[in-house]
Amino acid sequence: MERIGFIGLGAMGKPMARNLMQAGYALNLLSRTRAKVEDLIAAGGTWCNTPKEIAQQSDVVITMLPDTPDVEQVVAGRNGVMEGARPGTLIIDMSTISPVAARKLARDAQARGCDFLDAPVSGGETGAINATLSIMVGGTEAAFKRALPIFQAMGKTILRIGDSGAGQTCKAANQIVTSITIEAIGEALVFAAKCGADPARVRQALLGGSAQSRLLETAGQRILDRNFKPGFRMRLHRKDLDIVLATAKEYGASVPVTAQVREMMTAMVNTGRGELDNSSLVLLLEEIAGKP
Repeated sequence: MERIGFIGLGAMGKPMARNLMQAGYALNLLSRTRAKVEDLIAAGGTWCNTPKEIAQQSDVVITMLPDTPDVEQVVAGRNGVMEGARPGTLIIDMSTISPVAARKLARDAQARGCDFLDAPVSGGETGAINATLSIMVGGTEAAFKRALPIFQAMGKTILRIGDSGAGQTCKAANQIVTSITIEAIGEALVFAAKCGADPARVRQALLGGSAQSRLLETAGQRILDRNFKPGFRMRLHRKDLDIVLATAKEYGASVPVTAQVREMMTAMVNTGRGELDNSSLVLLLEEIAGKP
Protein backbone atom coordinates (compact mmCIF):
# COMPACT_ATOMS: atom_id res chain seq x y z
CA MET A 1 0.00 0.00 0.00
CA GLU A 2 1.22 3.47 -0.85
CA ARG A 3 2.30 5.81 1.93
CA ILE A 4 0.00 8.82 2.13
CA GLY A 5 0.75 12.35 3.29
CA PHE A 6 -2.33 14.18 4.55
CA ILE A 7 -2.27 17.97 4.94
CA GLY A 8 -5.22 19.71 6.61
CA LEU A 9 -6.71 17.81 9.53
CA GLY A 10 -9.72 19.92 10.47
CA ALA A 11 -13.36 18.95 10.85
CA MET A 12 -13.33 17.13 7.50
CA GLY A 13 -9.69 16.14 7.07
CA LYS A 14 -9.19 14.48 10.43
CA PRO A 15 -11.94 11.84 10.09
CA MET A 16 -10.92 11.27 6.47
CA ALA A 17 -7.35 10.61 7.60
CA ARG A 18 -8.61 8.33 10.37
CA ASN A 19 -10.56 6.27 7.85
CA LEU A 20 -7.45 5.88 5.71
CA MET A 21 -5.51 4.64 8.74
CA GLN A 22 -8.28 2.19 9.59
CA ALA A 23 -8.07 0.91 6.01
CA GLY A 24 -4.39 0.09 6.62
CA TYR A 25 -2.62 3.05 5.06
CA ALA A 26 0.47 4.53 6.71
CA LEU A 27 0.05 8.29 7.03
CA ASN A 28 2.34 11.30 7.30
CA LEU A 29 0.43 14.17 8.89
CA LEU A 30 0.53 17.95 8.86
CA SER A 31 -1.96 20.49 10.15
CA ARG A 32 -1.92 23.94 11.70
CA THR A 33 -2.19 22.63 15.26
CA ARG A 34 -0.38 19.44 16.19
CA ALA A 35 -2.17 19.15 19.54
CA LYS A 36 -5.49 18.54 17.79
CA VAL A 37 -4.18 15.42 16.03
CA GLU A 38 -2.15 13.80 18.81
CA ASP A 39 -4.66 10.94 18.77
CA LEU A 40 -3.83 10.21 15.12
CA ILE A 41 -0.12 10.33 15.93
CA ALA A 42 -0.66 7.97 18.84
CA ALA A 43 -2.51 5.64 16.47
CA GLY A 44 0.54 5.40 14.21
CA GLY A 45 0.57 8.57 12.13
CA THR A 46 3.88 10.37 11.58
CA TRP A 47 4.05 14.13 12.10
CA CYS A 48 5.92 16.21 9.50
CA ASN A 49 6.85 19.87 9.80
CA THR A 50 6.37 21.19 6.24
CA PRO A 51 4.47 20.26 3.09
CA LYS A 52 7.84 19.71 1.41
CA GLU A 53 8.78 17.15 4.07
CA ILE A 54 5.40 15.45 3.67
CA ALA A 55 6.01 15.07 -0.07
CA GLN A 56 9.55 13.80 0.39
CA GLN A 57 8.28 10.96 2.56
CA SER A 58 5.03 10.08 0.74
CA ASP A 59 3.92 8.40 -2.47
CA VAL A 60 0.57 10.20 -2.45
CA VAL A 61 -0.15 13.62 -0.92
CA ILE A 62 -3.71 14.67 -0.04
CA THR A 63 -4.65 18.25 0.82
CA MET A 64 -7.89 19.21 2.57
CA LEU A 65 -7.70 22.97 3.11
CA PRO A 66 -10.13 25.90 3.49
CA ASP A 67 -9.70 27.88 0.25
CA THR A 68 -7.88 28.34 -3.04
CA PRO A 69 -4.99 30.51 -1.70
CA ASP A 70 -4.30 27.94 1.03
CA VAL A 71 -4.00 25.14 -1.51
CA GLU A 72 -1.84 27.20 -3.85
CA GLN A 73 0.54 28.07 -1.01
CA VAL A 74 0.76 24.55 0.41
CA VAL A 75 1.11 22.81 -2.96
CA ALA A 76 3.07 25.30 -5.06
CA GLY A 77 4.53 27.76 -2.53
CA ARG A 78 7.86 27.89 -0.73
CA ASN A 79 8.57 24.61 1.09
CA GLY A 80 5.45 23.31 -0.61
CA VAL A 81 4.47 19.88 -1.80
CA MET A 82 5.90 20.34 -5.28
CA GLU A 83 9.33 21.22 -3.89
CA GLY A 84 9.49 17.86 -2.17
CA ALA A 85 7.64 15.74 -4.70
CA ARG A 86 9.47 13.17 -6.79
CA PRO A 87 8.49 12.23 -10.34
CA GLY A 88 5.56 9.86 -9.99
CA THR A 89 4.16 11.47 -6.84
CA LEU A 90 0.38 11.71 -6.92
CA ILE A 91 -1.06 14.94 -5.49
CA ILE A 92 -4.78 14.88 -4.63
CA ASP A 93 -6.50 18.08 -3.61
CA MET A 94 -9.80 17.31 -1.87
CA SER A 95 -10.49 20.92 -0.88
CA THR A 96 -13.12 23.05 -2.62
CA ILE A 97 -11.23 25.54 -4.78
CA SER A 98 -11.45 27.35 -8.10
CA PRO A 99 -11.54 25.08 -11.17
CA VAL A 100 -9.20 27.57 -12.87
CA ALA A 101 -6.66 27.19 -10.05
CA ALA A 102 -7.03 23.40 -10.11
CA ARG A 103 -6.14 23.30 -13.80
CA LYS A 104 -3.05 25.44 -13.23
CA LEU A 105 -1.87 23.26 -10.36
CA ALA A 106 -2.35 20.20 -12.54
CA ARG A 107 -0.19 21.75 -15.28
CA ASP A 108 2.51 22.68 -12.76
CA ALA A 109 2.49 19.16 -11.32
CA GLN A 110 2.71 17.60 -14.77
CA ALA A 111 5.75 19.77 -15.56
CA ARG A 112 7.46 18.17 -12.54
CA GLY A 113 6.54 14.64 -13.58
CA CYS A 114 3.76 14.36 -11.00
CA ASP A 115 0.07 13.54 -11.31
CA PHE A 116 -2.60 15.83 -9.89
CA LEU A 117 -6.26 15.14 -9.17
CA ASP A 118 -8.84 17.66 -8.03
CA ALA A 119 -11.24 15.62 -5.92
CA PRO A 120 -13.60 17.79 -3.84
CA VAL A 121 -16.17 16.11 -1.66
CA SER A 122 -19.79 16.45 -0.60
CA GLY A 123 -21.43 14.95 2.44
CA GLY A 124 -20.22 17.18 5.24
CA GLU A 125 -18.62 16.16 8.50
CA THR A 126 -21.03 13.24 8.90
CA GLY A 127 -19.99 11.84 5.53
CA ALA A 128 -16.32 12.30 6.43
CA ILE A 129 -16.77 10.43 9.71
CA ASN A 130 -18.78 7.59 8.20
CA ALA A 131 -16.67 7.28 5.02
CA THR A 132 -19.74 7.96 2.88
CA LEU A 133 -18.53 11.06 1.05
CA SER A 134 -19.38 11.77 -2.55
CA ILE A 135 -16.05 12.36 -4.32
CA MET A 136 -15.99 14.24 -7.64
CA VAL A 137 -12.73 13.79 -9.50
CA GLY A 138 -10.93 15.66 -12.26
CA GLY A 139 -7.73 14.35 -13.83
CA THR A 140 -6.39 11.55 -15.98
CA GLU A 141 -7.96 8.11 -16.04
CA ALA A 142 -4.67 6.53 -14.99
CA ALA A 143 -4.31 8.78 -11.93
CA PHE A 144 -7.93 8.15 -11.02
CA LYS A 145 -7.48 4.38 -11.14
CA ARG A 146 -4.39 4.67 -8.96
CA ALA A 147 -6.29 6.77 -6.42
CA LEU A 148 -9.50 4.74 -6.44
CA PRO A 149 -8.62 2.41 -3.51
CA ILE A 150 -7.72 5.50 -1.47
CA PHE A 151 -11.01 7.18 -2.33
CA GLN A 152 -12.92 4.01 -1.45
CA ALA A 153 -11.60 4.23 2.11
CA MET A 154 -13.19 7.69 2.47
CA GLY A 155 -16.26 7.77 0.25
CA LYS A 156 -19.19 5.88 -1.18
CA THR A 157 -20.05 7.66 -4.43
CA ILE A 158 -16.84 8.12 -6.41
CA LEU A 159 -16.91 9.37 -9.97
CA ARG A 160 -14.34 10.72 -12.39
CA ILE A 161 -16.08 13.68 -14.01
CA GLY A 162 -13.41 14.44 -16.61
CA ASP A 163 -10.02 16.06 -17.03
CA SER A 164 -8.34 18.46 -14.59
CA GLY A 165 -10.74 21.01 -13.13
CA ALA A 166 -13.83 18.90 -13.83
CA GLY A 167 -14.05 17.74 -10.21
CA GLN A 168 -14.06 21.32 -8.94
CA THR A 169 -16.58 22.31 -11.62
CA CYS A 170 -18.86 19.52 -10.42
CA LYS A 171 -18.47 20.64 -6.79
CA ALA A 172 -19.33 24.21 -7.80
CA ALA A 173 -22.46 22.89 -9.51
CA ASN A 174 -23.26 20.97 -6.31
CA GLN A 175 -22.99 24.18 -4.30
CA ILE A 176 -25.31 25.97 -6.69
CA VAL A 177 -27.97 23.30 -6.18
CA THR A 178 -27.55 23.05 -2.41
CA SER A 179 -27.51 26.80 -1.75
CA ILE A 180 -30.61 27.49 -3.84
CA THR A 181 -32.41 24.47 -2.39
CA ILE A 182 -31.67 25.48 1.20
CA GLU A 183 -32.95 28.99 0.47
CA ALA A 184 -36.08 27.53 -1.17
CA ILE A 185 -36.78 25.26 1.80
CA GLY A 186 -36.45 28.14 4.22
CA GLU A 187 -38.60 30.35 2.02
CA ALA A 188 -41.30 27.67 1.74
CA LEU A 189 -41.45 27.02 5.47
CA VAL A 190 -41.54 30.74 6.33
CA PHE A 191 -44.28 31.19 3.69
CA ALA A 192 -46.29 28.36 5.25
CA ALA A 193 -45.98 29.80 8.73
CA LYS A 194 -46.95 33.30 7.60
CA CYS A 195 -50.03 31.83 5.91
CA GLY A 196 -51.08 30.10 9.13
CA ALA A 197 -50.11 26.53 8.21
CA ASP A 198 -48.00 24.23 10.38
CA PRO A 199 -44.50 24.18 8.78
CA ALA A 200 -43.85 20.67 10.16
CA ARG A 201 -46.95 19.27 8.47
CA VAL A 202 -46.18 21.17 5.28
CA ARG A 203 -42.69 19.65 5.21
CA GLN A 204 -44.13 16.18 5.88
CA ALA A 205 -46.47 16.54 2.92
CA LEU A 206 -43.72 17.87 0.65
CA LEU A 207 -41.50 14.90 1.49
CA GLY A 208 -44.13 12.66 -0.12
CA GLY A 209 -44.34 14.59 -3.37
CA SER A 210 -42.24 15.96 -6.20
CA ALA A 211 -40.50 18.47 -3.89
CA GLN A 212 -38.93 15.63 -1.90
CA SER A 213 -35.17 15.89 -1.49
CA ARG A 214 -32.45 14.89 0.93
CA LEU A 215 -32.01 18.53 1.87
CA LEU A 216 -35.73 18.91 2.62
CA GLU A 217 -35.31 15.96 4.93
CA THR A 218 -32.11 17.11 6.68
CA ALA A 219 -32.02 20.91 6.46
CA GLY A 220 -35.80 21.05 6.82
CA GLN A 221 -35.59 19.14 10.10
CA ARG A 222 -32.80 21.41 11.33
CA ILE A 223 -35.01 24.42 10.65
CA LEU A 224 -37.97 22.92 12.50
CA ASP A 225 -35.74 21.94 15.43
CA ARG A 226 -33.98 25.35 15.41
CA ASN A 227 -30.76 23.37 15.41
CA PHE A 228 -28.15 25.45 13.65
CA LYS A 229 -25.08 23.77 15.11
CA PRO A 230 -22.74 23.70 12.12
CA GLY A 231 -22.71 20.74 9.81
CA PHE A 232 -21.56 22.98 6.97
CA ARG A 233 -20.82 26.53 8.08
CA MET A 234 -22.51 29.47 6.41
CA ARG A 235 -19.21 31.30 5.80
CA LEU A 236 -17.78 28.28 4.00
CA HIS A 237 -20.83 27.91 1.78
CA ARG A 238 -20.60 31.62 0.97
CA LYS A 239 -16.92 31.10 0.10
CA ASP A 240 -17.93 28.32 -2.29
CA LEU A 241 -20.44 30.62 -3.98
CA ASP A 242 -17.65 33.17 -4.42
CA ILE A 243 -15.84 30.45 -6.35
CA VAL A 244 -18.97 29.78 -8.42
CA LEU A 245 -19.37 33.45 -9.34
CA ALA A 246 -15.69 33.91 -10.21
CA THR A 247 -15.71 30.77 -12.36
CA ALA A 248 -18.97 31.78 -14.04
CA LYS A 249 -17.40 35.12 -14.94
CA GLU A 250 -14.30 33.38 -16.30
CA TYR A 251 -16.31 31.14 -18.61
CA GLY A 252 -19.31 33.34 -19.36
CA ALA A 253 -21.95 31.33 -17.47
CA SER A 254 -25.10 32.92 -16.06
CA VAL A 255 -25.90 32.22 -12.40
CA PRO A 256 -28.35 34.96 -11.34
CA VAL A 257 -30.18 33.10 -8.57
CA THR A 258 -26.92 31.83 -7.11
CA ALA A 259 -25.69 35.43 -6.99
CA GLN A 260 -28.78 36.44 -5.03
CA VAL A 261 -28.40 33.60 -2.53
CA ARG A 262 -24.73 34.51 -2.16
CA GLU A 263 -25.77 38.04 -1.13
CA MET A 264 -28.13 36.56 1.46
CA MET A 265 -25.34 34.40 2.85
CA THR A 266 -23.09 37.45 2.94
CA ALA A 267 -25.72 39.23 5.04
CA MET A 268 -25.65 36.29 7.48
CA VAL A 269 -21.85 36.42 7.68
CA ASN A 270 -21.84 40.21 8.12
CA THR A 271 -24.28 39.94 11.04
CA GLY A 272 -22.06 37.50 12.93
CA ARG A 273 -23.77 34.27 11.90
CA GLY A 274 -21.14 32.84 9.60
CA GLU A 275 -20.33 29.97 11.97
CA LEU A 276 -23.90 28.67 11.99
CA ASP A 277 -25.08 25.84 9.75
CA ASN A 278 -26.09 26.90 6.25
CA SER A 279 -29.71 25.98 7.05
CA SER A 280 -29.74 29.03 9.34
CA LEU A 281 -30.38 31.10 6.21
CA VAL A 282 -34.02 30.77 7.27
CA LEU A 283 -33.28 33.26 10.07
CA LEU A 284 -32.68 35.99 7.51
CA LEU A 285 -35.88 35.05 5.67
CA GLU A 286 -37.82 35.25 8.93
CA GLU A 287 -36.35 38.67 9.64
CA ILE A 288 -37.32 39.91 6.19
CA ALA A 289 -40.85 38.53 6.49
CA GLY A 290 -41.38 39.21 10.17
CA LYS A 291 -42.14 36.20 12.34
CA PRO A 292 -45.84 35.22 12.39
